[in-house]
Amino acid sequence: MVKYPQIPAPVERAEVEAAFYGAVGGVAEVSRRMPRLRGFDGESHLLWLEDMGEGSDLTHLYRTGEFTVEECAELTRYLVELHRVEVTASEALVFQNRAMRALNHEHQYDFPLRAGNGLDLERITPGLAQEAERLQRDRTYCARVAELGRLYLADGTVLVHGDYFPGSWLRGEDGIAVIDPEFCFLGMAEYDLGVFVAHLELMGAGGHGALVREVYGEGVDWRLARAFAGAELMRRLIGVAQLPLAAGLAAKRGWLELSREWVCAA
Repeated sequence: MVKYPQIPAPVERAEVEAAFYGAVGGVAEVSRRMPRLRGFDGESHLLWLEDMGEGSDLTHLYRTGEFTVEECAELTRYLVELHRVEVTASEALVFQNRAMRALNHEHQYDFPLRAGNGLDLERITPGLAQEAERLQRDRTYCARVAELGRLYLADGTVLVHGDYFPGSWLRGEDGIAVIDPEFCFLGMAEYDLGVFVAHLELMGAGGHGALVREVYGEGVDWRLARAFAGAELMRRLIGVAQLPLAAGLAAKRGWLELSREWVCAA
């Protein structure tokens, strides 16, 4: 299933995803939570992945909030091990993933804060357009988001999943599985952690953020991670990549205020 069929995506993302599965294949804590790569046809851009069985992603968590401490710890440990993966020089070239990063950058750091972008937020939640305009006029906030966007596009040394949210998680008999690493790249651990923390907030599990920090440990800039989380909150609320949130204007206003707090504190 294509999550956002209205947004064209580069065909080379299949090569990047295949490289990801190859790079993590020997890392048990990562690979055991993902489908195995059975094959890849570069000419036709086709991936052959292990069938993970029946089930769906965990986007229902935005409505149910049924996310346990144990599952949060599992997903944090996945990031710990993923961010330790060493890649070869040839893999590093693939993991630049320029086209997918440019696509994500547009929808995460640029489009939502562009005045008159054409997105009908009033149809999504009455009153949300006014909240978006308030952020769009906030020069400090917009400048800081733009800086986060530049950090996102900068090459780094850590292999990140790139889209670490409930749409990329499956719940199975052996715990939670992780899928869809098409946005992966060599960047900053803080990006994955920030996206993760943002979606904990949107799921009503923001209190698990302390657990994420405890399990992941030090060695990262947690203030920067929260800034990335703030940008993710913003784009999910006033951008194209909307979520099935059980929330009205008051809740969304609160999340946008939290976004500003986290983004501007970094």
